[in-house]
Amino acid sequence: MNEQASIRAAVIGVGHLGRHHARILSTLPGVTLAGIVDQNPERAKDIAAAHATSVIPDAGSLIGRVDAVVVATPTASHAQVAGPLLRAGVSVLVEKPMARSLAEADELIEAARAGHATLAVGHTERFNPAVAAARDRLTAPRFIEVHRLGTFPDRSLDIDVVFDLMIHDLDVILSIVGSAVAAIDAVGVPVLTPKIDIANVRLRFENGCIANLTASRISRDRTRKIRFFQPDSYVSVDYAAQELEVWRLVRPPAGLPGIEGGLVPVQQEEPLKRELEDFVEAVRTQRPPVVPGEDGRRALALAEDVTSRMTTVR
Repeated sequence: MNEQASIRAAVIGVGHLGRHHARILSTLPGVTLAGIVDQNPERAKDIAAAHATSVIPDAGSLIGRVDAVVVATPTASHAQVAGPLLRAGVSVLVEKPMARSLAEADELIEAARAGHATLAVGHTERFNPAVAAARDRLTAPRFIEVHRLGTFPDRSLDIDVVFDLMIHDLDVILSIVGSAVAAIDAVGVPVLTPKIDIANVRLRFENGCIANLTASRISRDRTRKIRFFQPDSYVSVDYAAQELEVWRLVRPPAGLPGIEGGLVPVQQEEPLKRELEDFVEAVRTQRPPVVPGEDGRRALALAEDVTSRMTTVR
């Protein structure tokens, strides 16, 4: 593709998250929001009007009219919606989790290869400025602690909290630790739905790192934090506030060691905007996206392993 050419983009599914994809794409330089697809005609009409674009009747009608598509439909339809587009050469950013199963994830990866199209997966926390700033300060994490707690939602109740919320942190941890998982200990509780609403997971990696994750969609307060403990330092990220805190052990030539550190300046920016900028640039230059299909599959595989080993408390 000509690196100077405008990218024609569309969004399929403009509900809770898809409408934000449409909003951002309509403002990105070098991008034309060419259409909106949604099963709710009134919602599609409203979002299209808000961003001066058109309502497209179905996903198939986008082929030949766009270069890139964001698929923000329910997980159950990801493979069905994204697969034909990828095979037709249309690049796709598919929301997390990328598919219902590893088999469907493999279908999407193969479809992208067959169509020579870019496949990206919407693990937005990878683009959180505080996470990006923390990476440069992480050397060899030995213990990782995660709390992702949210209030009861009106969406994504068809999947366990592991696939709904925890998968964000599973992806971030996998991208940082760089080691295979050796053991999983997990417990989950269905509280307000037949699915798991709160879960605690302990992962042990082959390199010795331990990660303890708690995810809940039934909490009173919202918390989204990840903390890293490594030799001589502690790194804490507040996803929501986009704040980074770093503390280090200092050993002076003489006297007792001390602790110094505090908040590290972070240039705040909307992670979803950074994600879409990366996707558009990957399509334009034909380079791999930051979170390719293979990474989305890896996070999905770990989420499936976690749920398969989970002890359910009822």
